[in-house]
Amino acid sequence: MPCSFKHERAFKEQGIFFVAGIDEAGRGPLAGPVVAAAVVFLKHRAPKGLNDSKKLSHPKRESIYKELTESPHVAWSVSVQEVEVIDQINILQATYRAMRDAYSRVASQASHVLIDGRPVPEFPATQKALVGGDAISHSIAAASVIAKVTRDRIMEDLDVTYPHYGFRKHKGYGTAEHLVNLRTHGPCPVHRRSFSPVAQPDFFSEI
Repeated sequence: MPCSFKHERAFKEQGIFFVAGIDEAGRGPLAGPVVAAAVVFLKHRAPKGLNDSKKLSHPKRESIYKELTESPHVAWSVSVQEVEVIDQINILQATYRAMRDAYSRVASQASHVLIDGRPVPEFPATQKALVGGDAISHSIAAASVIAKVTRDRIMEDLDVTYPHYGFRKHKGYGTAEHLVNLRTHGPCPVHRRSFSPVAQPDFFSEI
């Protein structure tokens, strides 16, 4: 099924004209924040080629991000949950918090939401969860692009502060290169201490 406004139009047929799409980026990495975005299309005009951010090239993501965030027909917001929050309440709860927070900033624009994946507990709006939603709903796809570009830029900034880990290249994910650098230099302040292998002391003793 191609990415479209099919699910948004289904809400419109029920008299619900504005729906927020919600998605996140950064649940799996060993370092950096988790970021959620909420997007409301005030008019059903999607950037050409809009799709799941993972299916887009870097230049295409940047182009679509610019078009979305500068459009007068798009309301959007992001929520960044830092490493300290992830380690304190766990990554799943931090993701839920980011999604709720991102939505709260566009709540005046949309009382219903489309969420990528599974339902979010205690969500402050009527929700419809779509597994693989970032590839079938333009609103969720737009949220996935804004969340990913926002997080990628954060990781590129962190690469300047912590140059030994290669954050600009792998964005904090557990690549072979990242694991070698992590073992060599030890964790930095933006590594998730609750994630393995960062949480395993013997990982660093095996040098």
